[in-house]
Amino acid sequence: MDSKRAMVLRMEGTNNEEEAFLSLKRSGFDPDYVHINELVKRQKFIDDYNLIFIPGGFSAGDYIRAGAIFAARLRPFLNDIRSFIDSGRFIIGVCNGFQVLTELGLFFDGERKIALTVNESNRFECRYTYIKLSTKKVFYDLGNEPMQVPVAHLEGRVFGDENTIKKLIENDQILFKYVDNNGKYAGYPWNPNGSIMNIAGITNDAGNVIGMMPHPERVYYQFQMSGIERKLKNGTGERFFNLLYKYTK
Repeated sequence: MDSKRAMVLRMEGTNNEEEAFLSLKRSGFDPDYVHINELVKRQKFIDDYNLIFIPGGFSAGDYIRAGAIFAARLRPFLNDIRSFIDSGRFIIGVCNGFQVLTELGLFFDGERKIALTVNESNRFECRYTYIKLSTKKVFYDLGNEPMQVPVAHLEGRVFGDENTIKKLIENDQILFKYVDNNGKYAGYPWNPNGSIMNIAGITNDAGNVIGMMPHPERVYYQFQMSGIERKLKNGTGERFFNLLYKYTK
């Protein structure tokens, strides 16, 4: 297996696959679009890849709830997915992809303990905000400064009971938190959905299953960013995907 091979997994309704594909390619991966039907028909195989990226969008129109149908179509492949994760390879879900991973329970060994519910504003939130690294498991080279990222979702509020949130903290599974442009934890609009503890992204205990609501693939270059961030040397996405490539190697 070529360690550069990355699967961009899509189905009816995903719409961020091109940004994901190009970001992976620019940072050194050899990405491949894979439709869920190609897995079903055994035309493509999970074990042939080193990374799986589930992009944003509105898979199956987000009927029932966001990501639920995509997750249901992936359940026949759960044993393959678990073997993939146990081998140390990475699975990343962004926005709708995060919702899919949550539905599959991949952050807690198959148990669905985290929910991504409707934003507190009860509206679709689409704009730039900032996140800050909150773990030492992965992406530790990003540092502690705020990074500008766009968000675009209706169901992105991370919710869990007290024991689940305690476990996330104890296991260092909170990946990113929403902050203001000065790096301080802040409420709406900086936290666009009202997530508990400003959570923007989480990982599994091992750190190789990553889910996040913001879209680093949409700001690979600094000119795709807003305000003074346009003057930075690198976009948030370039830093994110370059480090992802480093870790997967």
